Amino acid sequence: MTALSSGASRRKILLGIGGAFALVGAGATWRVMRLPEKAVEPWQNEASDRDIRLYAFRHAILAPNPHNRQPWMIRLVGSNEAIITCDLDRRLPETDPFDRQITIGFGCFIEIAAIAAAERGYRVDVTPFPEGALEMPRRLDGRPIARLVFVADASIRRDPLFAAVKLRRSAKIPYDMVRPVAGDALAALANPGAAGARAAYAATPATLASLRTLCQSAWDVEYKTPRTWQESVDLIRVGSSEINANPDGISLKGPMFEALAFFSEEFVRAQAAIPGSSASASTVKRYTDLFIATPAFIWIVTKGNDRQAHISAGRAYLRQNLIATALGLSMQPVSQALQEYPEMTGYFAEVRAICGVSADETLQMLARLGYAETPVGPTPRWPLEAKIKT
Repeated sequence: MTALSSGASRRKILLGIGGAFALVGAGATWRVMRLPEKAVEPWQNEASDRDIRLYAFRHAILAPNPHNRQPWMIRLVGSNEAIITCDLDRRLPETDPFDRQITIGFGCFIEIAAIAAAERGYRVDVTPFPEGALEMPRRLDGRPIARLVFVADASIRRDPLFAAVKLRRSAKIPYDMVRPVAGDALAALANPGAAGARAAYAATPATLASLRTLCQSAWDVEYKTPRTWQESVDLIRVGSSEINANPDGISLKGPMFEALAFFSEEFVRAQAAIPGSSASASTVKRYTDLFIATPAFIWIVTKGNDRQAHISAGRAYLRQNLIATALGLSMQPVSQALQEYPEMTGYFAEVRAICGVSADETLQMLARLGYAETPVGPTPRWPLEAKIKT
């Protein structure tokens, strides 16, 4: 990319943009204005593979995951097995210090694989952590996350949620506060049909108000803690060229960012990291508006907090997300208050109390819920071939 002649000239350009330069918060992506075509091709693939594993995994790579890191690696074994491991370089040590959220993302991946396999008459026998796992607070290591065996099964039933897989989005925008989420929709989301986890939702105006305030406050902590905010800044991808080259992390796309990328992607990241910059002010306002415009919250709870619980939570959350999509609703995970680094300790305890989590349970996922006022496009993805180990 061509560099500007001076730092002053660069600052001038950003000042001219002013409040329009609103960067994304932790784990978020921009509302789509113009998508990098290569980076969204995995969403458009018709998945005609004869190998059931490839067919299932072309859908599974579309699973939600923290900061869009897409940490899964796949090793095909024989004619019907696959070993799923974690790319350890794609973890988030500052905001996810025990790899809990990353493991939940693998649960989402596994659930989509199973749903897609059922579409072709296969069940998937899942063995989580077949070689054992380091439990929290120790992090993941190189051992497999799961062993998947694909078995032709005439009794397997198609899952109606399959139709929502390619329509699913994490809508990180304000929701319509005039249109409440109906009770029957909330009841459906509270029963996602996944074993090992329970779901619930905010049932009273007081609970909703408390969660809006708490989520904003927890987001402020992550934003104002240099090392946790920098973790997000380092993952910013600016403009279609950079997004196509690295279709993960936090995407900034649209005409404005195409223009900024022409001068310097690194300068955009540098501005994002500076407290008090115009980028920072716009980010704070954007997230304040976003949390205020939240008509409902839902969450996932498990007994205990071991790796199996993380996988179960991911499978339940994925089903919740697909149910919401089928009902025309939008969801966005808001994970800040659930994170386990020291600065978040107070909010971690408070959100458990608000959500009625007992001493032997763990609050694994919390999400905004409502009707998005504008359509949201797909998040960039690496192609399946980039995730298969040979």
